[in-house]
Amino acid sequence: MRPARLGDEGGGIAERDADTGSQGETIMFEIELHRLRHDDLVRQAEAERRVREAVRVRRAARRGAAARGAEPESHTRRRSWFARTA
Repeated sequence: MRPARLGDEGGGIAERDADTGSQGETIMFEIELHRLRHDDLVRQAEAERRVREAVRVRRAARRGAAARGAEPESHTRRRSWFARTA
């Protein structure tokens, strides 16, 4: 029989002989690979959502702290962009 190709999970295409097991075992193996990949993608998506949420919360906290500040920064003396004239 012709070798069956499996998914490209590791950067290359793995091959194995279909003669070592029945067709049902091959299908179950591929289904299990699909489930593992799906679970991994779900975990990655959840981690990315948590990171975005943390960034959003930190940004909101900085804005709140700036709004509650005692004095706005506009009253502080800033350095001039231009050289002083003689």
